[in-house]
Amino acid sequence: MKQSDFFKNAVWVKAPEKDGAEPDFAILRGHFEAKKGEKATLFVLGLGWFRAYINGVLLNPDSFLPLSSDYEARPEPSGEVLTGHRIYVPSFDISPLLRDGDNVLALHYGGGWYTYKNSYFGSAKAIWRIALPGRDAVSSTDDRFAESFIKEYRMERCETQDLTDFDFAVFGADLPDASFPRAVEAKPLETEYLETDCPADKAAEIIYPVPVCERDGVKVYDCRKNLSGRPVIKLPLTKGETVRAVFSEELNEDLLPHPAFNHRQVFSVVSDGSGRTVTPQFGWYGFRYFSLTSSAEVEKVEYIRSDVKVTSSFESGSETLNKLYSVFINTQLANMHGGIPSDCPHIERRGYTGDGQGCCRSVMTVLDAKAFYRKWIDDISDCQDSLSGHVQYTAPYIRSGGGPGGWGCAIVEVPYQFWLAYGDPEPFKRLYPQMMKYFLYLEAHSEFGLVTSDREGEWCLGDWCTPKKIEINPAFVNNYFYVRSLQRILSFSDATGFECDRALIEERIAERSAAIKAAYWDVYTSSFLGGAQGADAFALDIGLGNEKTLAALAEKYSGLGEYDTGIFGTEIVTRILFERGHPLVAASLLTSEGEHSFAAMFSRGATTLWEYFPGSLRDRSHDHPMFGAVTALLFDQILGIGQPEGSAGFEKIVIAPKIVPSLGYAKGRRMTPKGEVSVGWKVRDKEVRIEISVPGCVPAKLVYGGAEYDLKEGDNSFRLEL
Repeated sequence: MKQSDFFKNAVWVKAPEKDGAEPDFAILRGHFEAKKGEKATLFVLGLGWFRAYINGVLLNPDSFLPLSSDYEARPEPSGEVLTGHRIYVPSFDISPLLRDGDNVLALHYGGGWYTYKNSYFGSAKAIWRIALPGRDAVSSTDDRFAESFIKEYRMERCETQDLTDFDFAVFGADLPDASFPRAVEAKPLETEYLETDCPADKAAEIIYPVPVCERDGVKVYDCRKNLSGRPVIKLPLTKGETVRAVFSEELNEDLLPHPAFNHRQVFSVVSDGSGRTVTPQFGWYGFRYFSLTSSAEVEKVEYIRSDVKVTSSFESGSETLNKLYSVFINTQLANMHGGIPSDCPHIERRGYTGDGQGCCRSVMTVLDAKAFYRKWIDDISDCQDSLSGHVQYTAPYIRSGGGPGGWGCAIVEVPYQFWLAYGDPEPFKRLYPQMMKYFLYLEAHSEFGLVTSDREGEWCLGDWCTPKKIEINPAFVNNYFYVRSLQRILSFSDATGFECDRALIEERIAERSAAIKAAYWDVYTSSFLGGAQGADAFALDIGLGNEKTLAALAEKYSGLGEYDTGIFGTEIVTRILFERGHPLVAASLLTSEGEHSFAAMFSRGATTLWEYFPGSLRDRSHDHPMFGAVTALLFDQILGIGQPEGSAGFEKIVIAPKIVPSLGYAKGRRMTPKGEVSVGWKVRDKEVRIEISVPGCVPAKLVYGGAEYDLKEGDNSFRLEL
């Protein structure tokens, strides 16, 4: 859609320069005539993010709008032309807020990804239109501007407010503003203007932190779990006093915020002496603990994230698995902002295509994430280079590290998992030409039938965040993703009848598989790369290797008793062991108490998943969701909630639980497009009792012990030999 579809005769405006520079933040005041109670709809954009007021009433107190996207063309990435640019236009029903006569829209805006200095789109600007019966009010150079109280800002690190002489009446309707400077017309956005149903951020949970200690002029608080959000603080009555909050994921031995896990996150406010409550306006922080100047008081903490619902449950006899489920959900929710599944809520906050494709199946299993991922698939589509076919490491694009295959193949994997989860083939079909273009890019960056590089001068990663030095060859990993993506297209085509370039794809699969075997397979041991960090599982997953390869994989991890794998290999190893007849070994890895394990994280108090397993060569962030890719296996394998090969959207249901006697029991539920499915099993003596509930009008069966049992709508109960 065009700008005029939403804003008609409105113009983009910005605040006039001050001291030769455009302000990073500004407050726009636009007047319009209305009648009390008449119908009125506001369409508005303020870049990067905005907070909109009608006659002093804040419309979006806890959201970061507009949703993040690749707003418009810019010089980055160098030498590439991205496929698309879009912006999502929020709208508000402001009818209840109108009064007779003069009304005022106040728009406080700036910051966000649009003005992010390391990946700059442009300076802060705004546009608005209010649709009234038979007429419009629109932004123009008649709008007035006031200075913001935001004085220092870096989106992922800090916000400083100076309230000393700030008049909050600027957000209301009765402040005389004729002497305020007029707006300056700004360059329009060359982009696609859209509506969306992707959920915006909100204060989804209110937390009352508990005091930890008080020393050196600060009080330290504990939110009892890691989160993304912000404190609400009551300022002291002393005008000019600076209040400072410092955030961290951990405390040091002195019970103060640990500097290694602070990630330079600070919020500062210069008090106006009124004793008012304040909070950061244009960002969130990733933290569990924070210190606060002792003259100020904390009223609460707002857990802010996308308004996505949890639609699942899981419980078993293993406390480690129970924590894995709940901790993954907390981690993922803390990393959902503005329609982006981020890598972490503090250091980078980017929609990494590697992390994102690895976790998407788990997220679609446990959360109501359809609208969220439909939007992110469009971000992935937009960030492809239309010239070469290269797919970026982040979507929307922000300069970052990654590699071919493991990151770029998200353009295949995320639409594929979206189709499986929701039965909607449209994104996959629409992106198919772009998938094929990306494959051409991989072919152009290959030698001897193997992907060997990405863009010159860029990182070329394979698996990532292994506990010890990375031993698994990056090219091996990226070729795995290439072959798997080719296979995904054939699977989609077989199931839907979609016409693909079958002959070409089959030829490429054969060529790449042969090249992988020639380069990495030891014919005498039937192992790939000596089994380093899950290499045999990668190979088995794309149809390479043999029974000896599988046996070596099971033997290795049965003996090792913990993970040596990174963000991709951890899920692949566990899943292959479950799928290929070694569920006890797979479950033993998930429940391991070794140094490199989930239990080791939880024993150290983790309430979100860490970027690295404990005992690794690095320890940086304690809020990264990528290792939670294994969470889907709790449902797919242990509970066995699945669908037949070639089925999608749970048009047919197959329940095939992998009974692990050491767990004692497992039970859980997940939502499907056809309704809720729940499974529970319990081991007693030499039998297993299985309880299953399935929605109506869906063919469903239980597969267990080589036999099949038809399931009826509603509750089903079985007592079977273990």
